[in-house]
Amino acid sequence: MAKTKVKPSSDVLGGSVTHLLHRALQMALDYHSEAAGSGAVTQRQYTVLAAAAAQDGLTQNDLVRATGIDRSTLADLVARMLVKGLLIRERSATDGRANSVRLSQAGRAALAAGAAPATEADAKLLSALSPKKREGFLKTLSAITSDTEPKAKVKKAKPAKAEKAPKAKATKVKGDAVKAGKKQKKAKKAKASLAV
Repeated sequence: MAKTKVKPSSDVLGGSVTHLLHRALQMALDYHSEAAGSGAVTQRQYTVLAAAAAQDGLTQNDLVRATGIDRSTLADLVARMLVKGLLIRERSATDGRANSVRLSQAGRAALAAGAAPATEADAKLLSALSPKKREGFLKTLSAITSDTEPKAKVKKAKPAKAEKAPKAKATKVKGDAVKAGKKQKKAKKAKASLAV
């Protein structure tokens, strides 16, 4: 079911990247659910099927990296998909301690059936943007979700040159005060030694 759009109660939520991305995800999941109907694979199940289809023999750790779904949620998804017969589990060929998964025939059929709802949900979500902005939006999301280091680092604002001059003077004045304080202490010590 689609959730009705409610304006954020404060500017804090309306300006929060994480909140807005979460809301966009909720909308995407709702759109997928509407397009797929009941009994079909969910958006996350579709994602797991697509990742498993892209490369046979992925372990759960591989699927976590490929899908971005957290480990415990993915373990639950895989367990349910094994019961439904969508995935087949086997010992990993590369790691004897791990299990790998691959699509069953039913999984391949579910992946094919899930392609249209996934495409429809994406199109509905992107329809909020003008056609010119869609490609940039996808590139931005790809940049945010890529595993590589950010290309541009956020830099702290540097103070203007006019602001630096008073700081330098303040440091010099402070240094002069420290020197004067040391001279006074030496003078007091000298007086004290003479008085004795």
